[in-house]
Amino acid sequence: MSTKRPAITVTAADHAMLSRIAAGAAHTMPELAAELTHELDRARILPEGRVSHDHARIGSRIVYRDETTKREAIITLVWPQDADIEKNRISVMTPIGVALIGMAAERSIDWTTRSGDVKRLTVLEVREPAEEEAAS
Repeated sequence: MSTKRPAITVTAADHAMLSRIAAGAAHTMPELAAELTHELDRARILPEGRVSHDHARIGSRIVYRDETTKREAIITLVWPQDADIEKNRISVMTPIGVALIGMAAERSIDWTTRSGDVKRLTVLEVREPAEEEAAS
């Protein structure tokens, strides 16, 4: 697909951890690991200690719209061990998690579902995690 991907921004700490996760998943989830590595390779990396509240990162609550169905969803992007679909806590090591990492509001991206369908999503809002949620 020739659609240009939107610019993404990640923190130095998230970039380092995501790089390790991608390397570790190279054998068990090769396609997803390759996609994550590709995203990390093109990301703008913030210096240590800097955070962009405008870009989706681990812990961000993200409001997005599926452009096929026009349905909106709110999820929290989390590390794989913290994923809980019932609480809308989506692992960064899922196809949609890889698509969302580093995205800013009002940006759209195409992503491929586990079943191979290509979908387009638009990030509507990136929110900081609530303190009580961060603690749970």
